[in-house]
Amino acid sequence: MNVLLALVLVAATAGSQDSPTIYRPGDGVSLPQVTKEVRPNYTSEAMANRIEGKVVLAAVVLSDGKVGEVTINESLDSIYGLDKNAVAAMKQWEFKPGTKDGKPVAVRVNIELHFTLK
Repeated sequence: MNVLLALVLVAATAGSQDSPTIYRPGDGVSLPQVTKEVRPNYTSEAMANRIEGKVVLAAVVLSDGKVGEVTINESLDSIYGLDKNAVAAMKQWEFKPGTKDGKPVAVRVNIELHFTLK
């Protein structure tokens, strides 16, 4: 079993007035940099069913480098637990936060987690 991970496309959203602004990279906002990566576990059921592919997650990297909200943009497996394991792993990642005007800010990024069997 091998799980490949890739940090990819960055998505844009802005926060509401009640919550801190969530930025997108570009226009003076830097992309967060991964400092701790946690690989998701394959479930035995997903392995037995030979499920392979990617889960695309949208994650908010907070100004302290921790991961806030994580949502699934593209599901791979909601039955045997791969989507759930991808979200759980993503919540354990840590980053050097993105910055705007030299100050750390919350930035939304999309992450692809690839599940491949060998």
